[in-house]
Parts: sequence; structure tokens; C-alpha cells
Amino acid sequence: MLQVVSPRIWFPCMQIVWGILTFCTSVAKNVNQIYAIRFFQGIAESSTFVGTHYVLGSWYKPEELGKRSGIFTSSGLAGTLNLNGTAGRSGWRWLFIIDGVITMPIALYGFLVFPDLPRTTRAFYLSKEERVLAYERLEEVEALEQARSRRLSWNLLRRILTRWRWYACSLLFAISGETESFGSNNLMGLWLKAIGGYTVEQIDYYPSGMTAFAIVSTLVCATWTDRSQRRWPVLVYMSVACISSSICILVWSSPTGLKFFAYYLAGASYAGQATTFAWANQICADDDQERAVVLASMNMWNNAVNAWWSIVFYPATDAPRFRKGMITMICTCVATLAITFVVYTLERREWRKEGRSGPKHKERREVVHAEADDPKRISYEPHEKTN
Repeated sequence: MLQVVSPRIWFPCMQIVWGILTFCTSVAKNVNQIYAIRFFQGIAESSTFVGTHYVLGSWYKPEELGKRSGIFTSSGLAGTLNLNGTAGRSGWRWLFIIDGVITMPIALYGFLVFPDLPRTTRAFYLSKEERVLAYERLEEVEALEQARSRRLSWNLLRRILTRWRWYACSLLFAISGETESFGSNNLMGLWLKAIGGYTVEQIDYYPSGMTAFAIVSTLVCATWTDRSQRRWPVLVYMSVACISSSICILVWSSPTGLKFFAYYLAGASYAGQATTFAWANQICADDDQERAVVLASMNMWNNAVNAWWSIVFYPATDAPRFRKGMITMICTCVATLAITFVVYTLERREWRKEGRSGPKHKERREVVHAEADDPKRISYEPHEKTN
């Protein structure tokens, strides 16, 4: 939809719908009402995560994208609230009230200040020179020109299906995203509850160490990928960390302290999320429409796998050992390493075909003229070709 509707309009509208539905959840009377509300919430929120990555990829260069993606994804891990019992409401009701209170003003704020994309921005806080700079500074100016001239058509489907990008990137996150199962299924909390000896508060708070390490890993790795312009080592680091954690947990005779360390180390799995989406943005930077579809497909296929993955491999009844889950985790990490190698190889092969040595366009252009009120009406002169 972001190819058709301005992000400045689309995102706030979806946030308002989501916020209203969130308020409704806080007063739900039965599970069927929650199911119905959550269904429509899912529709409203479906474009937010991947759409944000799409917008980030539209504004930032490859050497800037990792940090921004990392900040965005790690923000979802931060912050916990405990209002259980306040004003006679249970904690889960307060969760939806707080979400709604935060969402509504931000949605209204978005109508006023969201900058859209570099080629279409009308943000009042950007001068003419700043709008031109936002457009010209990208290495992929030619891709932006091509994207603006294209229309949604069957040609888009042909481009997607005849290139390797959609297949490889979708498969990469569909599999690598499952390394987050340690945190998304609260395996540490289930383990603490099953072995006994811990209070409810301890069971709630001890797993926060995994979240803290996840945030640190995400931000450090994202910053490093921007500096090095190499995304694949983060996926290797993540996979090795999760394999190590799984082995420590599988060896049941290992001391409790080592198991704590293993669960906290598994927080490294979240570092791959920001890196994978930054990598896909980088790979598809020369085709704006394909980039939007690839990013959406990555998220879609990962959610499709998530729908059944935890039920099959991480049922609560398997606590505290999660033997089946740990073996599955090791296999998932090995598969992630293999797919990462495939994506790396295909990307380098594409670079060689285009005469490039890195994720930068062959031809840079400079702005020589711009209309005062229309950043889309820009003239260019080619620079020397560089790698």
C-alpha cells in the first residue's frame, strides 16, 4: 500500500484504527471478543513493522541503515510496566490501555510531521535545499528515478519471480527468525517455573537479562555492520551463540549458573532481525517496488512459520528440558548459516556482473537544478563512475 498511499497518511490511519481496537480490548468480556478484535488489529498493524523498514531503506544509505534498523527493532524489546491491580484492573487490561494511550497521539502527530519518502516529501521542517539533499545524497538516485516512472503491473511480478532476491531473503528470515524462540516463547520463564524454588517476581524479572543482552547485541551489531558494510557475520555470531546455548541446556547435568548464562546468551538471536532487514534493503536498493514486496514477504513467511513452530517444538509441557526444542534450535542455526552463505554468494555474484565491489551504485549524479517547491523536478549530471 505504501506504493499507492503516502506513508504520512497510511501509517497514522492504521495507528488510529489499531489504537481504537486496543482500547476495545481492555473492556473485552470473553475470549471470542478478543479473537475478533485481534484479527482486525492484525490487519491494521501488519504494515507497520515492514513498512518502517521500507521507509528507513528509502532515506538512508547502506552505511547508515544498520544502526537505524537496530534502534527500531531493539525499541520493541525495551520497557516493561507492572500496573497489575491498579484501579481494580488486571495487568493485561492495563497493557492495552497504555498501548492505546501511546498510540493515538503519535498517530495524530504522524499526520503533521511524517516526512514520506525522499522523492515525495513535503515536510514543512525541511527547506528546499534539505529536500534536494535528502534525494541527491543516496547512491541509488538512478533507482529512485526508475521507481518513480514505474507503475504497478505484471512486470513487477515478473521481476520478482525471475530474480533470486525474493526467494533467498524470504527464506533467510523465515528460518533465522526462529532463533528468537528462546525469547518469544519465554523458555527461561517456563524453565524457572518448572524447576521450582523461585518466586513469581523472580520468574517474571530474571528473563529480563535476556532482553537486556538482546538490546545490546542488536545495537552493537547494527553499528558494526554499518562500519564494516558486512551483514553476514552478525548472522554467524547469532547462530553460534544459539547453538552454544542449546548445547548447554541439552546437557542437563550442567550447573544452574551455566544454564542462566545460556539463556542470557540466547538474546543474541535478536541481533539478526535488524541486520537481515537492513541487508534486504541493501540488496534490493535498485528496485523500489521489489524492495517493498521482498520486505513484506520476509515478515509474512516468518509469521506463517511462527503460527505453528512453537506449538510443535516448544510446548510448555516440555519444560524444563525442552530437549526437542533445543535440537530443533541447533538445526535451525545450521540452516541459517547455510542460507546466509547462499545469500552472500548470490549478492557477490550480482556485484561482479555489474562491475561493483560493494553495495554502492556504479554511477553517482549531482543536482544541478531543482524547482523551489517540487523536489521531484530535479535535473542531474553524471559523475565519474565509481565503485
